[in-house]
Amino acid sequence: MKKENGISRRSFLKSSAMAGALGVVGAGGATSMLTSCSGGSGKKAANAPLKEAGTYYVPDLVDIASDGKELRAGVIGCGGRGSGAAFDFLNAANGVTIVALADVFEERVNNLADQLKKDKNIDIPKDKRFVGFDSYKQVIDSDVDVVLIATPPVFRPLHFQYATEKSKHSFLEKPICVDAVGYRTIMATSKQAKAKNLCVVTGTQRHHQRNYVESYKKIMEGAIGEITGGTVYWNQSMLWYNERQKNWSDCEWMIRDWVNWKWLSGDHIVEQHVHNIDVFTWFSGLRPATAVGFGSRQRRLTGDQYDNFSIDFVMKNGVHLHSMCRQIDGCANNVSEFIQGTKGSWSTADGETVIKDLAGNVVWKFDSEAEKANFKQTNPYVLEHVNLVNHIRSNKPIEQASETAVSNMAAVMGRESAYSGAKVTWEEMTASALDYTPKDLNMGKMDMSTYVVPVPGSKK
Repeated sequence: MKKENGISRRSFLKSSAMAGALGVVGAGGATSMLTSCSGGSGKKAANAPLKEAGTYYVPDLVDIASDGKELRAGVIGCGGRGSGAAFDFLNAANGVTIVALADVFEERVNNLADQLKKDKNIDIPKDKRFVGFDSYKQVIDSDVDVVLIATPPVFRPLHFQYATEKSKHSFLEKPICVDAVGYRTIMATSKQAKAKNLCVVTGTQRHHQRNYVESYKKIMEGAIGEITGGTVYWNQSMLWYNERQKNWSDCEWMIRDWVNWKWLSGDHIVEQHVHNIDVFTWFSGLRPATAVGFGSRQRRLTGDQYDNFSIDFVMKNGVHLHSMCRQIDGCANNVSEFIQGTKGSWSTADGETVIKDLAGNVVWKFDSEAEKANFKQTNPYVLEHVNLVNHIRSNKPIEQASETAVSNMAAVMGRESAYSGAKVTWEEMTASALDYTPKDLNMGKMDMSTYVVPVPGSKK
């Protein structure tokens, strides 16, 4: 494996989206200590709220989940993200444990089992270590209450569907779908989860990051007025890749190098940039009506994905969102969001989460130092699981998959527009037969001639 510039998605996210993004709050309780104001009178704006308090969801971001029934979890996908999710879950609450593991590669299962034993003194017996494409069923069919699904994204709709059929609570790492078939599977399964009163939390961790949650509350209170547009970015250096080894089959190489193959990851606009797109769809409550975009492949060394995308989304009410993402070394980096409103703007640029009035004066700023002083747990990856466990133990169902599916589908629309050069509509994309899953999925030989870099304006 090779990492360019020694950077990973998680380290980049922590340094760019977390650092300096933590900060101010204007709500009751401990979080009321996290708000600071400057450049204004400090008086609440006279404009009406976008939504009345109590009509929108705000998670209770406490340091650790409340005690309650013991919860047994199974991990599906034991790579870096799955291993991370396992420890995030264990650090979120007392009385929770991991009892079963699944992956297509045996060494990943055993590595996580060894890590759990070393760091948490948790023994995963050999008969609870499952390997292969169907190993997810064996974990779900084990005596588990919760499944942590962190396989390459293309597999997540299928795994969520089976977990819900078996009445298991789910944590779904983002993205939760990479194509139209996966989107429809997620939406149908979400309805089933609701009907069964199951808890489903997704890995769009900004929904559990205090600077974003407090910003959302401020915007709902009317701090920037009606939303009129926005721009979102995830520009960073090249991600990791794996060069093919002689003993690897086609499929094994692709899965070990999954973040560079569009059928597995959805391309980086879906796999990574969905975070930023999700912030806009969450804050605005809008979904795109159309997408027109472009992108290109300049320097990626493996796979069949693009290196950059630029998308113009037009929302149902005519508001435009510009989406920009890039993974190329030696270029300007930026992971942030900007939203414009009739009364002012909100942004997370330059390590700060701020609201400005129309004259450019900062009228609200999230105070990260106050958060650190008042909370022990500031890691949103752990807070996701705190929220999940609290909902399970309080018997208050939560279902985030259908909301996350909207931002995922927006990213899919942008990707397909850039690949084809065509304008893509929400209706045609959500109803399309687009399915990235290989028809004959096995760990052996695949028709590699079908995995080509898309050329806009052509049939490729």
